Amino acid sequence: MGWIAGVDGCKAGWIAAILGDATPLRPQLRVISHFSELFAGSAPPDLVAVDMPIGLPDRIVGSGRGPEQAVRSLLGERQSSVFSIPSRSAVQAAEYLEACGVAVGTSEPPRKVSKQGFFLFPKIREIDGLLRQEPVWREHVYETHPELAFRTMRGAPLLSPKKVRGAINPEGMAERRALLIAAGLPVESVHARPPRGAAADDMLDAFAALIVARHIRGGRGKPFPDPPGRDSHGLPIAIWTFAPDRPAYQDRAMSDRPVSHSMIEAAAARIAGHARVTPIMRLGKGALGSVGDISLKLECLQHAGSFKTRGAFNNLLSLPVPAAGVSAASGGNHGAAVAYAARERGVKATIFVPEISPAAKIEAIRRFGAEAVVGGAQYDDAQAACDRFVAENGALKIHPFAAVETIAGQGTLGREWDLQEPDLDTVLVAVGGGGLISGIASWFAGSKVKVVGVEPAGSRALQAALEAKGPVAVDVASVAADSLGARNVGQLVYDACKDTVDHVALVPDAAITEAQARLWRDFRLAVEPGGAAAFGALISGAYKPAPGERLGVLVCGANVDLAKLQAIVA
Repeated sequence: MGWIAGVDGCKAGWIAAILGDATPLRPQLRVISHFSELFAGSAPPDLVAVDMPIGLPDRIVGSGRGPEQAVRSLLGERQSSVFSIPSRSAVQAAEYLEACGVAVGTSEPPRKVSKQGFFLFPKIREIDGLLRQEPVWREHVYETHPELAFRTMRGAPLLSPKKVRGAINPEGMAERRALLIAAGLPVESVHARPPRGAAADDMLDAFAALIVARHIRGGRGKPFPDPPGRDSHGLPIAIWTFAPDRPAYQDRAMSDRPVSHSMIEAAAARIAGHARVTPIMRLGKGALGSVGDISLKLECLQHAGSFKTRGAFNNLLSLPVPAAGVSAASGGNHGAAVAYAARERGVKATIFVPEISPAAKIEAIRRFGAEAVVGGAQYDDAQAACDRFVAENGALKIHPFAAVETIAGQGTLGREWDLQEPDLDTVLVAVGGGGLISGIASWFAGSKVKVVGVEPAGSRALQAALEAKGPVAVDVASVAADSLGARNVGQLVYDACKDTVDHVALVPDAAITEAQARLWRDFRLAVEPGGAAAFGALISGAYKPAPGERLGVLVCGANVDLAKLQAIVA
């Protein structure tokens, strides 16, 4: 069994993130005094990626070695993290002033040595000595740079530095942790306490090097320059990252791969500060005449009036946005959420809505600054118009449910709910196109929490798919059709739900409107039909909790026509 490692320098020497073939999903952290310890023993590593310069020219022309000059332009405001390493003879100097003198004499234009760079010299000499003494390891050790690795993971320069004036920057650390989780490292590993002798930023940099090592081993390595150079001793001179093994963003958004815990964790870090943490209302045992222990998750208090804001922000913060902006088809809530997120991000938005969309939802879309295009009898008609617009104008399509970015964003609601109510037995979740329940079920997959979908009796796309063992088209006729009116959940939602959703409860329209009335009368919550559907399942008996069952009910949409609500209550 082989193994690879990502390595960074630390106070105690070196921190190595090690990934073995026997445990490919769980890296081990190890602090060692000397780099050569990695190669001791009968089973040396297949490959090591290390955040330390390898290969030292005899003379420097410009602002450092060629690799440093090549990668700086990619890092945006993080360019200063790439130190200018001087010539070999300067690195060999033991004293700072001596190193500066040698560096000035072996560089064009003359350049001194930075003190930060000088502190790296002993570690550079350590690797240099090992690779000169053991030429066999030259093809197994690769220089990398963590900021370049993180930039590759994100697809753009990072937003925040790791440190500000020498102190850890929490925003920068959160950004890097989210990228490592999205790259496939376990949440518990990325959030673990670093081993003694290493700092938290050292650990994240070692993990970033490990991601690069994994890609190089898989044949996806990308050197700067390409091909790598060699110094006078035959050591390679290149900084390595990788070519992402994923398709263009629009295809990736519509892919059918499952949504994992790590993707939801990454989405939560990404949208933090953009989406609200919504409250829990605990009603207690015996509430509403039930034998269960009931609580309500009030996602109706989210920005733009629904959970859709989570998925909208995750799309905008995950994917490149073209000059044409973003576009979406929506019964109203998704459009309002995309319009809100686009406004907050300074992006143009064009939203296509069917004729059945309530005036309140169309008004919200326009109030948030988007263009609302009304046409077609049902949601699918609006989606077809949106698809034509995207094809003609090149806008980024943000799908309300058939996209992993959307589902991962909605899954943050499940994660948040789990943190707020860790003892839940069951959650009731309304289903339209299925993006919300896909995300929540993906989060709770493998736990004791039972996820139950709730659909109107006249709009049962998910229940029909689960019965048919594949997505099928259904007719739609419901008071909640503007938000729970998808005719077909599609393959991605079906794949996410088939093994994670316990079952779907159907509620009649009368139970939905009664739920709206009771939420207003008892709790002064103005909720739209789709947002009240899960509550309707409880009060109508479509879902009957067991005695003492801890049941969470999602109240998920507040974009209601107040005149219609007044008529329902009356």
